[in-house]
Order: sequence, then C-alpha cells, then structure tokens
Amino acid sequence: MSEEKFPSLCGKFLIAMPGMGDARFDKSVIYICAHSDEGAMGFIINQTLDNPKVPDFLCQLEIITEEERHQLPDSALNKLMNSGGPVEPGRGFVLHSPDFNSESTVEVNGNICLTATLEILRAIATGQGPEASFLALGYSGWSAGQLEDEIASNGWLIADAKEDLIYDTNNKTKYTRSLKLLGIDEALLSSSSGHA
Repeated sequence: MSEEKFPSLCGKFLIAMPGMGDARFDKSVIYICAHSDEGAMGFIINQTLDNPKVPDFLCQLEIITEEERHQLPDSALNKLMNSGGPVEPGRGFVLHSPDFNSESTVEVNGNICLTATLEILRAIATGQGPEASFLALGYSGWSAGQLEDEIASNGWLIADAKEDLIYDTNNKTKYTRSLKLLGIDEALLSSSSGHA
C-alpha cells in the first residue's frame, strides 16, 4: 500500500462485497465509529441476534427484575438485539441519537453517538432513553492498515451513512437498501466488481 493517507471512514457505511472471504461479514453493512492510522471499529447494523432478547439481556445484567420485565415500555420490548461483530461478543453497545448524553457518551458525528454503559440500558428500560437507539453485542475491529487492505482487495464498498437505516428494525433489507445508496442493484453485483 502507498504512503498516501487514507481518508477517515468514521461515520460511513462499509457494505460487504460478495465473495469477500469472511463468512462472518457476508452481506453485512457496518457503521464505522472510529478510523485512524491505528485501526478501525464499527458495528454490523443488519445482523439480528435470536438470543438474548432485549428483556432477557436486561434481566441478565440485573438492570431489571423478572417482575419489572412485564412493565417494560414498548420502546424497550420491541428493540432488537443485534450482533455488532465478532470482537467482545458479550459486551453491549448502544448507537443512539444525541438526546441522551452521559460522561461515557462519544459523539461519532453530529447525529449519532455511542454509549457502552449500564446507564443507557437502564434509561432504555425505563423509557427514559434516547429517541432512537440501536443495541449491539460485540463490535467489528481492524488493526492498523487491515481495513484499508480489505478495501483495496474489493472486500468492501463505502457509502455515506444514513442514520434512519441504522435505527430501522428491518435488518433483512438493510443490505439491499445500502447498496441502493450507491445506485447499485444487488442482483447485478458480482465478487469481481471494481471500486464504486
């Protein structure tokens, strides 16, 4: 790879190309939260976990009791638990709108923040959480130069992120809709495509 500085992908979507070679990321869309010379991290936004369900997760962390589970607001009951990636799969993360803020909240861009504390889960459980949120277990991470190499090898397409796509609960269509952001029809995409 040349010494030319790679532009930061923070706040962008990575869209997996067919045949990228890593089944964990097959047809995945990843929202990048951090990207520098030292590496990158982000969250797969279109892989729903069957278990744990959000109420189960809140009980496991002792944020709510079994009794309180039945009093959860619909906003918490209807949340999806997502797989954010293969790194630290037991750790919870929340991407959310900027109307929730704590000492540990990190602003990714003006409209999307990241918080990884029990405090935000308590707020969600009581209906006091952010207006929009995305819950994930685990994250996707790359060491220095690894993501750049994967992009150079046609592993990923890059698109401007759309926050409504992150928070949308229809994970099954996020891959196709993300490709449409680039004007690409999934049916016409092949593993030998060049850069978009």
